[in-house]
Amino acid sequence: YRGAGPQPLVIRGPVGGGNRGGPFHSQNVEMAFFHTPGLKIVYPSTARDAKGLLKASIRDDNPVIFEEHKGLYRAPSLREVLPDDDYVVPLGEARIVREGTDITIVTYGSMVHKSVEAAETMETEDGVSVEIVDLRTLLPLDEDAIVESVKKTNKLLVVHEDTRTGGIAGEIAIRVSEKAFEWLDGPILRVTAIDAPVPYSGSLEDYFLPQTDDVLKAARYLAAY
Repeated sequence: YRGAGPQPLVIRGPVGGGNRGGPFHSQNVEMAFFHTPGLKIVYPSTARDAKGLLKASIRDDNPVIFEEHKGLYRAPSLREVLPDDDYVVPLGEARIVREGTDITIVTYGSMVHKSVEAAETMETEDGVSVEIVDLRTLLPLDEDAIVESVKKTNKLLVVHEDTRTGGIAGEIAIRVSEKAFEWLDGPILRVTAIDAPVPYSGSLEDYFLPQTDDVLKAARYLAAY
């Protein structure tokens, strides 16, 4: 009622491609809500974070959109035994997945894991050290963590599964330009899905979605810039 009191509502929803669900079941819808003041948007990449962030969301007095990538539900490598204690992952705090010194990759959801694969290849084959920042929460956005990482590495690549135009990469790019432009040693790049509905066809969906090789190609270009 006119924003006068708490609105403790959590809406959970499965999202994301790679499961051949087509345009009606595989979209990433975070940016449809991103422009709504007062909402919080959460998008975990691990089982541990999913539990901790969900508990934080339920205990928050603001409305929360909680997105869960369907591909991560089915990923055996991501299964883990969770602590029995009452742990909570605070909303609005990004996680440094991997320390690095040469390039920062800012990402979230399933793209965290593809970014880690690309980073490990870069280190092994190119001798390039990549830092990966998992946003975990898109609203509020942990701007400080992003800026701090960019000031350390001087180069930024944003990776997300959502489509390119109007994706969160644009918001992150302008904030870094405002807060850390003088630390940049190259252009801010993005790797995203293409601007199209999610295809049903497996081969077309693989082309539509960002892949590890796409992240690797962009990171190598940025490293050599």
